[in-house]
Parts: sequence; structure tokens; C-alpha cells
Amino acid sequence: MTPHDTSDQLADLRIKLITLQREHRDLDDAIEALQERAAADLLTLKRLKKQKLSLKDRITRLQAMVLPDIIA
Repeated sequence: MTPHDTSDQLADLRIKLITLQREHRDLDDAIEALQERAAADLLTLKRLKKQKLSLKDRITRLQAMVLPDIIA
């Protein structure tokens, strides 16, 4: 693997991270809008929250790959 390959992989990971963060925000907005409705579908709400949590886990893993560990 060349340094260029590593750089490309890191750029791909950063793009994926940004995409997942955007999806997470969109889900947050959808959940909030659904909760504000009087007749909120609890099953849909639960599914969206589970999906949001899964995205958060993926974001955390990607952040660990993209951001170097800094020991203070």
C-alpha cells in the first residue's frame, strides 16, 4: 500500500463520516417532527431511534479510524 492509497482511503473515510453525520442529523429532525405530532406512530418512532443509535455507533467507529489518538 502506497502513501497515496492511504491518503485516498482516509479521504473516503472522511466523506463517509460526513455522510453518516448528515444522516444522523436528518433522523434527529424526523424523530423530533414525529414526536411533535399528536398521533405519533410509536413503532415508527422506535425504529427511527434504533436506526439513529446504529448510525451513532458507526460514526464513532469511523471517527476512531480517521482521528488519531492524542495522548495528553
